[in-house]
Amino acid sequence: MKKRISALLAAAAALCTACGSGAAEKAPSSGQNASSASAVIRITAEEAKRRMDAGGVIVLDVRTEAEYAEAHIPGARLLPNETIAEAPAGIPKDAQLLVYCRSGRRSAEAARKLLALGYEHVYDFGGIIDWPFETESGAPQNTGKSSEGAGS
Repeated sequence: MKKRISALLAAAAALCTACGSGAAEKAPSSGQNASSASAVIRITAEEAKRRMDAGGVIVLDVRTEAEYAEAHIPGARLLPNETIAEAPAGIPKDAQLLVYCRSGRRSAEAARKLLALGYEHVYDFGGIIDWPFETESGAPQNTGKSSEGAGS
């Protein structure tokens, strides 16, 4: 029993230290992935943009279709948070997913859902309200639900 309590206290102390140091805002070092700690990895808008510019990522907008149509990040795929109950078609489990919403609440929730569905590399970069880069408007081209083979 003492060992369990000590282990729990050590884990809590490590968690508090990570929260206080801003570690949750940093991307993992190479070799790590978002599911290795079973926690959502939070990255900055600047880090998300750097990853987008490098390529090989899927950007997911988890807001509503109306919000997406008003303004979204170019190339983002619409996948409303409330529709995430199973793995979206056409998105491989090992894809690097960058998730955002309006303010960061839904993106964190959606990222947790995607991790629970077995996605390996999920990064939450918060809300479009903090996105300092280009956006565009218009209806979604695909919703991630019926895009079999897309992104592969």
